[in-house]
Amino acid sequence: MSRFTSAALIVNAKSRRGQALFDQACKALDTVDFAVDAHAVEDPRDLEKTVERALAKKPELVVFGGGDGTISGLVDLLVGKNVVLGVLPLGTANSFCRTLGIPLDIPSAVRVLSEGQPKRIDLGMIDDDYFANAATMGIAPKIAETVPHDLKKWLGRAGYLSWAALQYVKFQPFPITIDDGHGHPRVLRAVEVRIANGRFHGGQEMIEDAAVDSGEIVVEVVRGHLRSRLIYNWAANVLRLPQRREKVTVFRGKAIRIDSDKPRAISIDGEVLAKTPVTAKVAPGIIEVMVPA
Repeated sequence: MSRFTSAALIVNAKSRRGQALFDQACKALDTVDFAVDAHAVEDPRDLEKTVERALAKKPELVVFGGGDGTISGLVDLLVGKNVVLGVLPLGTANSFCRTLGIPLDIPSAVRVLSEGQPKRIDLGMIDDDYFANAATMGIAPKIAETVPHDLKKWLGRAGYLSWAALQYVKFQPFPITIDDGHGHPRVLRAVEVRIANGRFHGGQEMIEDAAVDSGEIVVEVVRGHLRSRLIYNWAANVLRLPQRREKVTVFRGKAIRIDSDKPRAISIDGEVLAKTPVTAKVAPGIIEVMVPA
């Protein structure tokens, strides 16, 4: 028997297959033994208002269905609300689900909601903005800032990757200053900076030193003077080669200050929401989320 009697489901239905995935999720949720107040939100601007309306009904479980950006954009609303978070993997990379060990098919993920257990986890923070999984500096926010509206929705992963390749040709390494409070600030030449609360980024296990229950934020700087170092590091991570740790400097702690030669964009779980200088922090054990038993 489930530990819950009531739940709210909020799905970002604007994604390429959003409405179809919402229908699949609702069908799978027919098998649970608690009431579910389901919402498909086609305009992302309405997501926060929808969550607030759902919370007003005092559900015990709030389930977010969407990509990592959707989850990070809404998780702030659950802090301090005494509800448990559930996650359905309805995005492209589903890095947060991978970090939590949640299955990537909808029926199995729904079973976690009824048969799993709540786990208290950390959230990352960029200044005062909470995020679930990872933030990035480098080419990722450049892609997110410039990608044509609805490209991924209409052309899928292939269209997105084509745009990413175009941005890579224009990309140049950049100077970064990291102050973890242990000695003098470090100045490094970076091809990517990963600010991580979890191990996965872009659907790949990239940040081995990070964990959602460590009580620390991890900042990983991939060093290099040539943009090819970024491709080398990504390939080594995908193939799980020992070389994935080459020219990687790791900082960890409760709060880490990040600055650069000029204001540089930071994407937070895929959405560009900040610019340097910032302080990356951890909010230890701040929410509960359903994970496999």
